[in-house]
Amino acid sequence: MQQCDSPHVVKYYGSYFKNTDLWIVMEYCGGGSVSDIIRLRKQTLKEDEIATILQSTLKGLEYLHFMRKIHRDIKAGNILLNSEGIAKLADFGVAGQLTDTMAKRNTVIGTPFWMAPEVIQEIGYNGVADIWSLGITAIEMAEGKPPYADIHPMRAIFMIPSNPPPTFRKPELWSKEFIDFINKCLVKNPEQRASATELLQHPFIKTAKGVSILRHLINEAMEAKIKRSELQQREEDLEEEENGEEDDVDSGTMLQAGSKGRNTMENFSTLIEGADNTMVENDRLESQLGTMLINDEDEEESGTMKQSNEPAQPVRPSFLEYFEQKEIQFSTPEKMTPTQPANSTEWKIPLNGDYSFLKEWSVAELQEKLSSLDPMMEREIEEIHQKYQSKRQPILEAIESKKRRQQHF
Repeated sequence: MQQCDSPHVVKYYGSYFKNTDLWIVMEYCGGGSVSDIIRLRKQTLKEDEIATILQSTLKGLEYLHFMRKIHRDIKAGNILLNSEGIAKLADFGVAGQLTDTMAKRNTVIGTPFWMAPEVIQEIGYNGVADIWSLGITAIEMAEGKPPYADIHPMRAIFMIPSNPPPTFRKPELWSKEFIDFINKCLVKNPEQRASATELLQHPFIKTAKGVSILRHLINEAMEAKIKRSELQQREEDLEEEENGEEDDVDSGTMLQAGSKGRNTMENFSTLIEGADNTMVENDRLESQLGTMLINDEDEEESGTMKQSNEPAQPVRPSFLEYFEQKEIQFSTPEKMTPTQPANSTEWKIPLNGDYSFLKEWSVAELQEKLSSLDPMMEREIEEIHQKYQSKRQPILEAIESKKRRQQHF
């Protein structure tokens, strides 16, 4: 980010240490992210609004690719709007630099649902990987979530390279120009995929309106944010009053000496925002979903910097936390009934690879076994995660310990 100077890329002004924390000073974008705007307004964007945002985003990508940089994490949450409505690319925690001796990169990095097929397959990729992610982002702005968002991200990683390119769930709602733009972005062969410069000449982008049409989005989002903060404050004040009344009642309680009972009052109330709104829940996927980094052979360290007053803790990959959340969600008894029999020895993989016994099963039995494969895969993935974490955690703790010792010198 420090090397970039474009009106469509968030500017880096400097950085400094405060105690043991690194603070990064960046350009302020008062409109927030496109993802925030969708969430706060509780509605997706219109076609002309999407075209205007994509136009500015493509200019930012054209600049980055000219500088031989790959963003690698394009999504609505990483496109910020300033108060005037100009879209700017942000969050360069995983951005990569191409050199003259390295025409393509091979690191699996990004956010799963927005990943290009060549990134997942580790066959080498360049700037057009960002174009695939931009196409997924366009669908996200139109429908509120990216394709495959309703399934486990590990399944999505297998499906993206093998399935046809995704498209709108209801294509009849969108213009031919918009659909054609999406098709140009979501070409599985990166050699045939359009570049940012080429897409800037696409009719859908060339006819985009000025940034002034985005100002009402920003204003509505800001008003919604203020109302939500006021509502949250009123609920917190009411909760404090209720707790105060309970304290007054409890203060007169007498306990006999030697009583085993305890007079401890616990507050279990929890404020959950937007729990009754589907759009908010779908859009929260992006805020919960961290950037995936696997097989990182880059020399530079990557990640998003956050200021915190809490003591430093060993770092855990964001995608693992998300997977754990999804495992809980997918394994909740109310949402999923395991179809695998308790005695799983009936479904062990034959050592000799002979599946001829399946011919004797009925269609219903075969369908039951097929439906049981997904829960089985999720349990196996969870076991792999646990084994991975048990090996990884001691290494992270050792690294963190050394870093703390170095900071004292």
